[in-house]
Amino acid sequence: QLQLVESGGGLVQPGGSLRLSCAASGFTFDNYAIGWFRQAPGREREGLSSISRSGDSTNYATSVKGRFTISRDNAKNTVYLQMNSLKPEDTAVYSCAAVDSFKYGLGFDLTSSWYDYWGQGTQVTVSS
Repeated sequence: QLQLVESGGGLVQPGGSLRLSCAASGFTFDNYAIGWFRQAPGREREGLSSISRSGDSTNYATSVKGRFTISRDNAKNTVYLQMNSLKPEDTAVYSCAAVDSFKYGLGFDLTSSWYDYWGQGTQVTVSS
């Protein structure tokens, strides 16, 4: 059974860093592109970043470009999101999602409805 499990969330002060992990199981991981999304209370889900099956293509939302870095280790079936210079407005539940690689790079890589499989999310709170 396909499963995505996020970890690494928590409470961090403004300006701090966190690294989120998305561990996959139950499917051929390197056949899938992975995206990171977040949703704050009362707001729509926001696409943050995505990475191709091989890791050679990435993209970022304007809101996180230059602060967040996505990477993947296919040997470990894991995708990471390194988050630096965190701001209070980054507070949200962060989720990873998987989409078959043939759907990647068609202009919908940060669109949540494009993705087929989702993790349960991990809370990130940025506060002093």
